[in-house]
Amino acid sequence: MSMENLLTADARISQKMRVAEQPGLLRTIAAFFAHSGDSWFCAAILITVWFLASPEWQSLATILLIAIVVTAVLVLILKFAIRRQRPEGEWGNIYRSTDPHSFPSGHATRAFMLATMGLGLGPAWLGIALVVWAPLVALGRVAMGVHYLSDILAGLVIGVAMGIVLQIVL
Repeated sequence: MSMENLLTADARISQKMRVAEQPGLLRTIAAFFAHSGDSWFCAAILITVWFLASPEWQSLATILLIAIVVTAVLVLILKFAIRRQRPEGEWGNIYRSTDPHSFPSGHATRAFMLATMGLGLGPAWLGIALVVWAPLVALGRVAMGVHYLSDILAGLVIGVAMGIVLQIVL
């Protein structure tokens, strides 16, 4: 199978997963999870934890904030090297205007990196919650039409790898 055939199949499958133009509960849920992986939202939660929590949680929040920044730099380098355009659509104009490139998904990468680090560094309940949340963020990005399925699959692989590496390094 050629690369062109793979990309065509990817676009077709991604389109079938899309709910952005369909009003209703599924669209609302998909939009919620698609936004819940925003870097500013994750950072705001971690900064809040840092200000309100015990020293152990402050340490974890600091490590995760650093990990988000390092991961974002890697994703931006990859996006600007690959330059795959996002799927056409109206939803997510903020993403489309600030970052026109879709591969890999930064949201999926961040979510799976946090889930991997949560499993390794946090209490079990945190790791489990993040492992449930990460695929919902990733699928929400495809459902809302700002990513192709391959973008989030690449994000999964890169996010898990980054989570493992950053646990060792940080």
